[in-house]
Amino acid sequence: MPAIVAAVLMLGGCSLAPVYQKPVVDVPAHYKEQGPWAPAAPADRLSRGNWWDGAHDAELSSLEQQVDKANPDLAAAVARDDEANAFLAQTRSHLYPTVGIGATVSNNRQSDNRPLRGSGQPDEYGADTIGMELDYDFDLWGKIRNEVNASRDLAQATTDDMESVRLSLHAKLADAYFSLRGDDSQLRLLRDSEAAYQHALTIATNRYKGGIAPAEDMTRASTSLYTVRAQISDVEGQRALNEHAIASLVGVPASDFSVSADPSPLNFDAIPVDVPSTLLERRPDIAAAERRVSAANASIGIARAAFFPDLTLSPIIGFQSTQTANWLSAPNLFWAIGPALTATLFDAGRHEAQLDAAHAKLNESAAQYKSTVLHAFQQVEDNLALLGKLRDEARSQDLAVQNARRTLELALDQYQAGAVSYLDVFDAQTAALEAARSAIDLRTRYLHASVGLVRALGGGWSEAPQADAPHQPAPQQAGSAVVATASNDGV
Repeated sequence: MPAIVAAVLMLGGCSLAPVYQKPVVDVPAHYKEQGPWAPAAPADRLSRGNWWDGAHDAELSSLEQQVDKANPDLAAAVARDDEANAFLAQTRSHLYPTVGIGATVSNNRQSDNRPLRGSGQPDEYGADTIGMELDYDFDLWGKIRNEVNASRDLAQATTDDMESVRLSLHAKLADAYFSLRGDDSQLRLLRDSEAAYQHALTIATNRYKGGIAPAEDMTRASTSLYTVRAQISDVEGQRALNEHAIASLVGVPASDFSVSADPSPLNFDAIPVDVPSTLLERRPDIAAAERRVSAANASIGIARAAFFPDLTLSPIIGFQSTQTANWLSAPNLFWAIGPALTATLFDAGRHEAQLDAAHAKLNESAAQYKSTVLHAFQQVEDNLALLGKLRDEARSQDLAVQNARRTLELALDQYQAGAVSYLDVFDAQTAALEAARSAIDLRTRYLHASVGLVRALGGGWSEAPQADAPHQPAPQQAGSAVVATASNDGV
């Protein structure tokens, strides 16, 4: 008997799951589009922090805090995480014995014609039973332990999924907010231009009435005025949509939500870019994909264990009597104890198919993990490239804005002096407005790329950026200077 117990204990420590090996992915030593950003070296599982504070905008920070409190999509992700952890606790319970107790009190009558009924048996009798039963699976081949391992890995993956949802929602809110603030800047530009074009129309009308300008000058000035008014309506519509998107993200009905206009230019602090190897530790979607590979590996052990016998022990003890009087007395005691061994002799290949499916699931999970890693590096490189190119583009656009402003000044002076027609002013107005709007659009795109980089890196850091990391401010908003000058010139 001791030898049998020892053998059972030894078998209870074995597992048929393969030794888990994390999928191998080639990790570059540095980012191709690294640019001027200095690499950081955060520790594993570093807090992502309130990365949106890098915009130094109190309203954005306040809205971002509401996402964690009121967003229903995040609440659903949290509930899924709670569900996964509850399932893990349920699976762990199978490692321990199950103890149950039950009692029945019944009065029974048996048929006079019941087969094999003895002549001395009563027509009616009582059957009162109370007992306790214990069920325990010895888990000789590690099936239950691998089920626990798989459940734990999937629970961790669900937690990482929740963090992915959280990161995505915060990024969506920042994108919508930056778009809305870009709309505010565009509206200020267009409304200043509207006032300037109205003044220009007055000049053209007075010159026409004075007989020194043709009627075409008034129609061209009117065209500029009505065009900019149409653009104002278009941007106002875009702003409303962005405002509605923000409302949904913070869990408020769009009808009860508004964001006050603020055309002040936004900036965003430099984003320290972690080294490529650290990216695999920080991205929650990568972590989730890796945990699912581990769960699939444990599932192979579950499938393999099905080929071997299952040993269980189910002892029972209790009292049974035909009457409640002296029910719990020694003569009414009964018990039964003994192991049970069950095995499958024939299943038409079901176990083999389950094992094949487990291996295929492992291969699928490993491929998905590698795909997630590749997409992560692509996203980082994409946003690094965008940030660098947008900065170069903004410098050129600033020069274009300055030249368009100067051209507009000269065209207006020459028109008032009668040296050129209003067509020159019209062309200069159009070019100056388009250049200024492009400058604002570039700034908004830069902010979107900054958010994209934060998202690609798996979030920000709670610690401050390294001292040697150069500050990378957003491109200057040259458009506002153009508008002020054009407005002062009366065009």
